[in-house]
Amino acid sequence: MAAYLRGKQAGIQHDLSAGILPGLFGPDDIARFGVNSQIGALAYDPVQSLLAIGTNESPYGSGQIYIFGRERVKNVFTLPRRASVKDLQFVADRLISFNSKNELTIWDLRSGGETKSYSPPGIVTCMVTDPMLDWAILGLQNGDAIMYDLDREKIAPLRLPNFWKERSPRSRLLSVVSMQLHPRDIGQLLIGYTEGAVLYSFKQNAPLQYFHYEVPVGAPGGSPDPLASQKVRSPRLNQVFWHPTGTFVGTAYDDESIVIWDPKEARIVMARTTTDTYVNKVGGQPNAAPGTLSLKVPFARINWCCKENPDDTGILIAGGVPTNASQKGLTFIDLGPTPVYATSSWPVLASHLEGKRQHLLPTPPGAEIADFCLIPRTSPHFAGAQDPIAVLVLLTSGELITMSFPSGHPISPTNQLHPSLAFVHPFVTSFAVSAVERVRWLGMTENRNQGPKLLRGGAESTRPLRRFEARNIIQMAHGDGTIRLWDAGHGDEIENSKTVQVDIARALNRIDDVSITKMSMSTYSGEFVVGTSKGEVVIYRWGGNKMYGKEDAPPLLATEKGGITMIPQRADPSLKEGLQPFALYDMSQRRITALKMSDVGFAGIGSEAGGLSIIDMRGPAVIFSASMCNFIKAEKRSSFMKKANTQTSSSDWPTTIEFGIMTLDGDGYSSIACFVGTNGGKLATFKILPQPTGGYTATFAGVTSLSDKVISINPISANSGKPVPATGVAMAALQNGQQTNGVVVVVTESEVRIFKPASTKGAHKTWDHFICESACISEFEDHGFALVGVFGDGTTRAFSLPALKELGVSRLDIFDKTRISNTIVTPAGDVLGWTGPSEIAMLSVWGTGQLLPKSQDKLCNPQALVPPRPTISNLQWIAGTQYCSPTDLDLLIGGPDRPPSKRMLAAAAEEDRAAQSSATAVASGSSREPEGWGDFMTRQLNERTEKLNIMGDSMDNLQDNSKGWSDDVNKMIRNQKKNLVMGAVTGKWF
Repeated sequence: MAAYLRGKQAGIQHDLSAGILPGLFGPDDIARFGVNSQIGALAYDPVQSLLAIGTNESPYGSGQIYIFGRERVKNVFTLPRRASVKDLQFVADRLISFNSKNELTIWDLRSGGETKSYSPPGIVTCMVTDPMLDWAILGLQNGDAIMYDLDREKIAPLRLPNFWKERSPRSRLLSVVSMQLHPRDIGQLLIGYTEGAVLYSFKQNAPLQYFHYEVPVGAPGGSPDPLASQKVRSPRLNQVFWHPTGTFVGTAYDDESIVIWDPKEARIVMARTTTDTYVNKVGGQPNAAPGTLSLKVPFARINWCCKENPDDTGILIAGGVPTNASQKGLTFIDLGPTPVYATSSWPVLASHLEGKRQHLLPTPPGAEIADFCLIPRTSPHFAGAQDPIAVLVLLTSGELITMSFPSGHPISPTNQLHPSLAFVHPFVTSFAVSAVERVRWLGMTENRNQGPKLLRGGAESTRPLRRFEARNIIQMAHGDGTIRLWDAGHGDEIENSKTVQVDIARALNRIDDVSITKMSMSTYSGEFVVGTSKGEVVIYRWGGNKMYGKEDAPPLLATEKGGITMIPQRADPSLKEGLQPFALYDMSQRRITALKMSDVGFAGIGSEAGGLSIIDMRGPAVIFSASMCNFIKAEKRSSFMKKANTQTSSSDWPTTIEFGIMTLDGDGYSSIACFVGTNGGKLATFKILPQPTGGYTATFAGVTSLSDKVISINPISANSGKPVPATGVAMAALQNGQQTNGVVVVVTESEVRIFKPASTKGAHKTWDHFICESACISEFEDHGFALVGVFGDGTTRAFSLPALKELGVSRLDIFDKTRISNTIVTPAGDVLGWTGPSEIAMLSVWGTGQLLPKSQDKLCNPQALVPPRPTISNLQWIAGTQYCSPTDLDLLIGGPDRPPSKRMLAAAAEEDRAAQSSATAVASGSSREPEGWGDFMTRQLNERTEKLNIMGDSMDNLQDNSKGWSDDVNKMIRNQKKNLVMGAVTGKWF
């Protein structure tokens, strides 16, 4: 009976949800976008062209490992137990991770899963691997180093003791802080302890050199304190590194000084900081203002980089700059070509290490660098620092920055990195979702100047064919004023995986105080509108850029307060085709609280001051501008259940705006209607009618009072339940007098109401024990329509139309309860909401409760092989350096009983298969018919006879050659005898 009465009250004669049974409501977990927590580790594999990031444990879950490749290639590895990822390193077709629970885990990139976890016998402080080796060298807190066999997945018999303690028995707390293999001679390992470094030889099983740095009295060192120079200091070591060719050894200390050594003699060649050189010399003065004491940022990471020629080098440093520096970033010291060591004197080598030039790769103001990862072009060797094209910088806040190397120009992640990485590049402040028609979105592929692709690896798995014509286009607003738009899909095939970017800061002509509050995109036209906290609205249209390639833009027009300013000259000069800034409307009434871009050329705008404006895009022109208080009167409501409440209209501002085409109550024709919901529970209706002069005007049609803040407005057909938005087709039908019998379904925080606008009451339902945060009318694949909402108690519910009977309820435990008010429900039945600070989840309510599926994307390309590791030069070999191959190292570390590695066995088996296949191909090509026993014996006899004939001919030729040689010798002897006799006779008589 209640359902029947609600249908009569709402003016709907049919059950619009008849085909939706209660058991059909079961949200499926479809996808995740973003990263679940703060990033703690980075790694890049230039062979497979994959990027790995590891996150920290947080209240939102355990740390995870994300692998990203080209376009939408992505895979997620879950740690064996709750922990934070501390280190990541690629080794051939494996990824090695180390977490905060002191666990080493091996991940197989081919299968996309975990193969082995190992807990070392001690606290691990650092880890070293090599792309060509099957070993992980683990430095322990007690100063020892152990070897783990990645291939056989067990500990190796070789264990390196604390060599520094053997040199200095009285030293305490000597842990391994850093290690690095020789870039060319794989048999040498540089080990850094807290007090110094040791060069160890696997071949000799003994230390070769000790590197101990002492700053004498009177030398400034790296410390900015002038009183520190009055005593001898031994700063604490925190990192060691090699010159790309092994010519020098580098050590970095906690006083922010870098010392370069000669590895053969353990002699200091240069001691410097990022600003000063020869800081170990007595009498030196740091380059600081007199009377000031400036602390320095500790070193985060140091890489000795090189070009394609490994002798042309430079040092990239994170940290070491004064804390009060006006501009911070990565310091790059360009050293240029390395002098020939054998022919260069000590002053020449020291002069080379002063550097040819030095510049800063800047980071945003107030940002501190936590780590960085170089992006080499092709080679994984030389500690991943050969010929890098870019550098990915991790800030202490957890944000990422990508810069070109070595210039330091910022690189946008748009169409360079996976959209999930864009969530922290920089942080996303808000997001919106619009349903855009497939054909329109396929045409929205922007043409922008970009460098070479950074990630080219992996292959996307085959997904189901598209389920809906309208695509879920996510609009992400970032902290730097940029917005990125991309297709989130419906768990189906994504035909256009590209990202579209707009720069609001450039459109507003300012970089400070750019806070985006609202975004809206039209379904068919692709027009995009953005509102800010300052009351500005920027309108974008798709098209070409007249300012393309023109860095020197013409003078900008002054923004007109309360009016529209055309801003096409503010387009990005690097964007040839895309969303271009079209117009700027400065409403100047505090922040924008509501936006809606229709498909018929009208935009509705609401501000926190209560203002409402409607813009006709054909001008563009403002056809309506007024305050909501002019239409909403103050009312006094009371009941026996509630106390009297006086609400003033001055506090009402628009929260939701929607356009539709329908016949309003009391009209005999259909028209374009603009529905405006407010925070005070009012729904105002405006009619947009054409004028005789050709323009349009908007007039107030009526207002309906509801209980509280309006969350959602849904104009639908009373006959079919389908949405009746303002589209071009429906607008053209108005000329023929076509009428649409429509109603609006309005959802507030505490109730839902179905009525015929503009002022009738209709049917309603209240929810007393929870608050509705988001709602939308959703269609379930020809079964019917239902109202789907997300509520404050962490649940999603579906209600039938028009009976408003509950069809199903399900908990949303994966969502962040503190941000559930930002959840969005789409017309396709997808629910998108935050699961953490930088991750959103997408669910489909019309499902069976399926969990998040594992990615089937392929990460490893078996055809991409690791290039051979660089070896020692000819001069080094002539000088007596013993070459150590990977096989030799396997014997030295694993012992004689270690069998060949699985990779070696697989390679040998592959070679055997290739040889057999080639032999089979040759045999099949030479004879199409099977060869019998007689034919085989005949062929063998003929081949043997032919070989014997060849041998006979060879022997005959040898005999002839020998006979000719004997004749020549005899002839020469006879001539010599004749000359001797004639010489004696001639000498005697003449």
